[in-house]
Amino acid sequence: MSTGQLTPSEYIGHHLSFNQISVGEGGFWVLNVDTLVMSALLGIVVFGLLGWVVRGATSGVPTKRQAFVELLLEFIDNQVKSIFHGNRHTFLAPLALTVFVWVLVMNAMDFLPIDIMATLYGWLGLHEWRSVPTSDINATFALALSVWLLMIFFSIKVKGVGGWIHELFCSPFGSNPLVWPANFAFNLIEYISKPLSHSLRLFGNMYAGEIIFLLLGMWAATGLAGTFFGALLGAGWAIFHILIVCLQAFIFMMLTVVYIAMAHESH
Repeated sequence: MSTGQLTPSEYIGHHLSFNQISVGEGGFWVLNVDTLVMSALLGIVVFGLLGWVVRGATSGVPTKRQAFVELLLEFIDNQVKSIFHGNRHTFLAPLALTVFVWVLVMNAMDFLPIDIMATLYGWLGLHEWRSVPTSDINATFALALSVWLLMIFFSIKVKGVGGWIHELFCSPFGSNPLVWPANFAFNLIEYISKPLSHSLRLFGNMYAGEIIFLLLGMWAATGLAGTFFGALLGAGWAIFHILIVCLQAFIFMMLTVVYIAMAHESH
């Protein structure tokens, strides 16, 4: 949609609107269809491609595709090995690979020209559709909450229910009954803060990046000078945004590994 047809607030609001459906009596649940579809579609495509390369792997001279995937696997495995000292190959390393690649690809959708994509979606009858799943707080919080539940699961699996409860009330200040409330409050704050910080960091960076692209696009539509400086700054921001996209996927993956590794440790 052209920026000339809308006011700045309408232009930004249009591009930041979700394709939503209401579920349940009275529309109690609202689903962001674009977030769900884009997340699932990107996951199927990227992991389908990785699976295709792995199935065609040979022990001889690797192809460029195989060499790239092997470098990716080795990179993730080394990061996990530096933090977690158990058997990482049964679950944690594959989880880290999944998280990193999936979040990276979802972040990378921010590089698509937003007005061109809006036009393409309009041809499909999708007048409200967002391409970047990680700019939706629901998506990032769902990912962080999944990691949080895994953290609790492994903590109970390794320590037992009794050991987990004992740690809640007896760490970090000791097992004296007088400090049980302080221990529990301290651990409760830690448990609450982990999924919040995990999700909001990724969401905040991707949402801010999307806003900046929109502002630069509006500037580029103001005239010849605006087009020049908007294009120039847009190119510079896109180059810098490559670092943000990769870095945020890496940080999200590393926090996932750290949280689950911490769940295996006893205090």
